Amino acid sequence: MNRLLRILVPIVIIGLTYMTVSWMMANRPAPVVRTPPPAETAVEATRLQPVNYQVLIPSQGVVRPRTQSTLKPEVSGRVMSISPNFRDGGFFEKDDVLLKIDPADYDTAVIVAEATLAQRKGALEVEKAQSEQAIENWKLLGDGTEPNPLTLRKPQMAEAMANVASAEARLVEAKRNLERTSVRAPYAGRILRKEVDVGQTVSPGNVLADIFAVDYVEIRLPITNDHLDYLDLPEDYRGDDSGEDRNGPKVILKGEFGSEEMSWEGTIVRAEGAFDPETRELFVVAQVTDPYSKTGTGKPPLKVNQYVHAEIFGHVLKDAFVIPRSAVRVGDEVLIVDVQNKIRRRLVEVIWRDLDSVIITGDLKAGEILCITPMTFAVDGADVVPTIDGVAPKRGKPPGAPAERDSKPTS
Repeated sequence: MNRLLRILVPIVIIGLTYMTVSWMMANRPAPVVRTPPPAETAVEATRLQPVNYQVLIPSQGVVRPRTQSTLKPEVSGRVMSISPNFRDGGFFEKDDVLLKIDPADYDTAVIVAEATLAQRKGALEVEKAQSEQAIENWKLLGDGTEPNPLTLRKPQMAEAMANVASAEARLVEAKRNLERTSVRAPYAGRILRKEVDVGQTVSPGNVLADIFAVDYVEIRLPITNDHLDYLDLPEDYRGDDSGEDRNGPKVILKGEFGSEEMSWEGTIVRAEGAFDPETRELFVVAQVTDPYSKTGTGKPPLKVNQYVHAEIFGHVLKDAFVIPRSAVRVGDEVLIVDVQNKIRRRLVEVIWRDLDSVIITGDLKAGEILCITPMTFAVDGADVVPTIDGVAPKRGKPPGAPAERDSKPTS
């Protein structure tokens, strides 16, 4: 009996377990079947609008004066006095007396030249009288033939006249040398470096100062050949004898002054006659007029040898699309979001690039939506959720998504 129970009990337990599991499987709750939403990528986008884009061509250069000269004396002597403005950085106007050389010797030379001229004029008058007397004597005592020049004292007369002319020239020279003891400025300018001071003896070979003109400054700016398509440069042509700089494109010059960045406005006035053989760039010359005037804005004047960055105003591109550089993929390709929020890859022709933007005039249309989020793998036709110009899309069921439904098992 015990042996029979040991056999029947496991069989009964297994049977009950099977029946319980079968009942639980038959009466399990039906699972909810949901359709997963389509895979979408959130991206930033912008709506394209055409604008008139001002091309700014970057360059750089060093400020240099229009005219720079070495001031030297034309006479010798000791420096007696100097102008208060005769110092490094001092300003002066045209014909200002910058320094004076001791004029004593030149005053004496003028007096001597005047005395010599008076003597030569007296000798000329005596010779005139003798010549006239010789003519009268020949008329009274001559044999009626034509007298020779020597008889009429014409050579002596010519010599006396030449002596007077020579004495007059020496007087002019003496007065000019006396005037040169006052060293005058050849133009309105500024002292770059002073070389002499009161008490020094100078001669025509000595340097008094290095000076430069202040009416305007110039900056040589290199331009690459590709940028020339966007500039209207003032050019010189053979047979054009005007010899004047012409007004060309405007240029903004920016330079650091201490911890601040300052800007000045100038004009491109000419292009040089040859490309640089090493860089293959063409240099143009920018001009800033009256750079040392006090404008009242607190802006410091441009300094000679100051390094500046330049932005040259080129052509204005009409109806251009300005897009971020990050929106242009390798191979000049952009991503357009169509009306169904799908990615469409499109090749474009870039006509201008700057540090932040890319300019396109064709291949795009006003109102189109441009994806500006960089996408490493952009599949044509991929679904995206665009945030257009900062406006997020409305949240809800994706259009066309099926509704949830319950699936009940069959009995």
